[in-house]
Amino acid sequence: MFKNVQYKIILLFFLIGIVIIAGLGIFFLNSINMIEAKIALGDVTNIEHFTSIMEELRTNTKITLAICGVAFTIVGVLVSIFLSRFVIYPINKLIKSAEEITDEDNSKKKNRKAKNNTYDLESVFGMMTTELKEKLSEVSTQKNQIETILLHMTDGIIAFNRQGEIILINPAAKKFLSIGPEDNTFEDIFDKFKLDINMEKIIYLESWTSTEQRIQVEDKFMNVFFAPFKDEAERPNGVIAVIQDITEHVKLDNMQKELVADVSHELKTPITSIMGYADTLLEGEYDKETEKKFLNVIATEARRMAKLVTDLLTLSRYDNNKKNVQKESFDLGDLVKKCQDKLAIEIKKKNHKVNCFVTADVPPVYADKYDIERVVLNILTNSIKYTPDGGEIKIYVGFVYNDAYIKIFDNGIGIPEEDLSRIFERFYRVDKARTREMGGTGLGLSIAKEILDKNGGSIDIKSVVGQGTEVVIRIPTKNK
Repeated sequence: MFKNVQYKIILLFFLIGIVIIAGLGIFFLNSINMIEAKIALGDVTNIEHFTSIMEELRTNTKITLAICGVAFTIVGVLVSIFLSRFVIYPINKLIKSAEEITDEDNSKKKNRKAKNNTYDLESVFGMMTTELKEKLSEVSTQKNQIETILLHMTDGIIAFNRQGEIILINPAAKKFLSIGPEDNTFEDIFDKFKLDINMEKIIYLESWTSTEQRIQVEDKFMNVFFAPFKDEAERPNGVIAVIQDITEHVKLDNMQKELVADVSHELKTPITSIMGYADTLLEGEYDKETEKKFLNVIATEARRMAKLVTDLLTLSRYDNNKKNVQKESFDLGDLVKKCQDKLAIEIKKKNHKVNCFVTADVPPVYADKYDIERVVLNILTNSIKYTPDGGEIKIYVGFVYNDAYIKIFDNGIGIPEEDLSRIFERFYRVDKARTREMGGTGLGLSIAKEILDKNGGSIDIKSVVGQGTEVVIRIPTKNK
């Protein structure tokens, strides 16, 4: 861009040098000619000696002018190199960068070059300043966006440089790993978890090292994924650790394992009884009364297995959303009274006093009638089972806001406070031996909660050991 200016400066420099050398030459030659003129006029004595001096002077003058010319040429070349390297080249590079930033059309550049081959540096610097401000503003905006994302991420992020020092960390990572102010390096954070991994392995042995680790922090489980990051030259520049809270996944996995174990145990017990009594009958002849007794045990265990399988299939349908909920409007008070009538025989056997009260003008509820009946029967059955003979059970049906409710009170054995938070878990029993003896599968309350959730309702249980239990069921009276 500034090549023409460079050439003009060099040419001007040489012209000045030629003029100076020519001036010196003319000056020296005029001086010699004046002396020769004096000799010719006879003003100088000893002409031969003086003539030799003049010849020598003329020769020295020519040599001096030649040396000056060569020296000036060398100085000119050096000045040219200096201008090219330290002045012209940086300015050309600066203007070229300005052209790239402004990103003007080629046609506009050509028109501008045609009009003026010498750029206005002030204008160029002005454009560069404007573009630089815009770029800095864009970088600042992106930085703020990244910081906001990291701040609100549910996963933890930690970045380490090659020395293992923390260069970035978000609040989630501090919370998950309980990182304090004294934890400033990779070793400070992860050595306490006894991980078989370090910075060198992650950076240099990535292909041969497992970069995913599971750690436990108190009662929480974390999955940590390590990955090296590189600089522009593709050289390792540090390590990023991504921390995920997998506590719920671990709990679900454990629950699944427990479910398989519980189902296996629940099926094994009746199967063992059936096989034992059946083999006994096959081994010998028994009187009718004994055979009937054995067959009753086999039938009871078979029904227990059938009920367990039915309950498991019901839960499976709800889990996979394969259960079609057929909602309709119906009278909740009538439904509760029908359930009480269905359990009249069990109530009479234990000599319970059961009263049902409808406390208000309850509007029709909107839910799956068959499912709600199943829930009410399950809760009433539990009250009957776990209330000692001669106990009292009270049922209230009422209405509040947009929900109808059923409250069932009994004065039974009650539930310990520490077990209340787990009674809706599958196969969880407060007294496993007693529940199994009474024919329970440990799935009734789980199914009741699933049904009410699907119908927009809820269930809540309060209990005191030795005093009784209160169960509150809420059902919507209109479509939610």
